[in-house]
Amino acid sequence: MSLTQPRVELCPLTLADQDEFCSLVRASAELHSPWMQLPATAEDFRNWMVRFEDGTNKGFVIRVRETGVAAGTVNINSIIRGRYQGASLGYAAFAPSAGRGYMAEGLALVMEYAFGDLRLHRLEANIQPANEASLSLIRRLGFRHEGLAPDYLWIRGAWRDHERWSITAPTPWTPDPSRPEF
Repeated sequence: MSLTQPRVELCPLTLADQDEFCSLVRASAELHSPWMQLPATAEDFRNWMVRFEDGTNKGFVIRVRETGVAAGTVNINSIIRGRYQGASLGYAAFAPSAGRGYMAEGLALVMEYAFGDLRLHRLEANIQPANEASLSLIRRLGFRHEGLAPDYLWIRGAWRDHERWSITAPTPWTPDPSRPEF
């Protein structure tokens, strides 16, 4: 699977991405702190990749088409079927490519994949209130603010408040067969 925009493509995250991914995470430590903690060592990366094995989480790399360099990463996390048909997003730019619009293009591809191929109805993004860059990005993509979730995620040794943002599938939308009729 490879989806493309004029400047980026969305590629599944694989074990072969380990060295580049970890190197970019280390180079992006200042950008990611204090918002998130991504795997920066080979061992942590391999342990982290286990989460993608059962299909309830999908990991991607956003690559610059011109160079092939990874500009960022996106996860579709905790895919729930049945009546919900939704998931949450996790994403991070890599410092060498940050601020160039690659993440907006990559997240647009993720939304296309999630609402099309995966037939999800809802995506959520949960963002710490002071993370202005991430909030600006999600607003540009059309997500709606739904409120504040106190002590929502454990990050860097503490429970962190997060703003909840969501977007639903455009119409017309074809539901996944696991959605009940009633």
